[in-house]
Amino acid sequence: MELHHKSNHNQASWKEIPWDLSDVCPPSVSGTTFLIIAYSTVMAVGLVGNCCLVFVITRQKEMHNVTNIFIANLSCSDILMCIVCLPVTVVYTLMDRWILGEVLCKLTPFIQCISVTVSIFSLVLIAMERYQLIIHPTGWKPVVGQSYMAVVVTWVVACLISLPFFTFSVLTNLSLQNLSIPLQLDDHFVCMEGWPSDSDRRAYTTSLLIFQYFLPLILIMVCYLRIFLRLRRRKDIVERARNSNQNKNKGSKRINAMLVAIVVLFALCWLPLNVFNTVFDWNHEAIPSCEHDIIFSACHLTAMASACINPIIYGFLNSNFQKHLKSTLLRCRCWGTAERYESFPLSIVSTEVTKGSVLSKGSSTINT
Repeated sequence: MELHHKSNHNQASWKEIPWDLSDVCPPSVSGTTFLIIAYSTVMAVGLVGNCCLVFVITRQKEMHNVTNIFIANLSCSDILMCIVCLPVTVVYTLMDRWILGEVLCKLTPFIQCISVTVSIFSLVLIAMERYQLIIHPTGWKPVVGQSYMAVVVTWVVACLISLPFFTFSVLTNLSLQNLSIPLQLDDHFVCMEGWPSDSDRRAYTTSLLIFQYFLPLILIMVCYLRIFLRLRRRKDIVERARNSNQNKNKGSKRINAMLVAIVVLFALCWLPLNVFNTVFDWNHEAIPSCEHDIIFSACHLTAMASACINPIIYGFLNSNFQKHLKSTLLRCRCWGTAERYESFPLSIVSTEVTKGSVLSKGSSTINT
């Protein structure tokens, strides 16, 4: 059973794996059909949703704020994942061998790690930006120019972190590694990783797990927890400013639900794949050969679903985004004059309270 390309973590070194292709585990027709449909659905929904987000944000000048720039950056990384990672993964899994050449063998895991890293860092930037504006409304506030600089830094850092994938990904002919393979499988190529040593591989994968999952998740949870507590603490101020307890309570519930959804969905989507990668890297024999593809596909699909969930959280549950999208489509198709709508980042809810002004603008950001 050859080793398949995974997502944000590397594979175990091919030098230490006792390959035996005589134990063939052919995929079922129903399993193959489900895999194609599932990956196609995730790819289509992810592409359409994220492209709509980027399209609306770039076309509407009033939406060019710090929060939306980070959201657009997140969508761009998800689009890259849908275009590169999903098609290659499903082809490799179904073909049970690598047919895409040496260049893609090196570029695919490299680009995929970049996409995952940028997505996670974008979530962290969004959380930190909201934290700064809500917890310290009278202090330093990021501006649009600084947000573009943060985006550039994010991509540069992601490229540096992903370099080991480009360096150690190799196209290997398994027939040259195992003499028990029949002669007719001379062209059975697989894309895997050849690390100098097992300790180097495990050090990298462990570091990647920490900096791509655990630390970002902890930071995001801390930021949103403090935001949640601060919004609850300001409940009385908001009620006096708006003179409407019912409307405020409804707005607070929407804000809090969105913040909780961001953290929970991020953690749940990537947890199965991170667990799979960790088990495989440290004890690959614990995963049965015939069940490897099934388990990996389930974990990988769950992780890739984050590309579909993010547009829903940040865009389609926001009534302002829906109005902007409808307005833009109407203008592009010459169906009528586009109506203008004001757009505000989520963090403005707190800023307006601090200034003592009416919060109707802030609440409009999270209208659903």
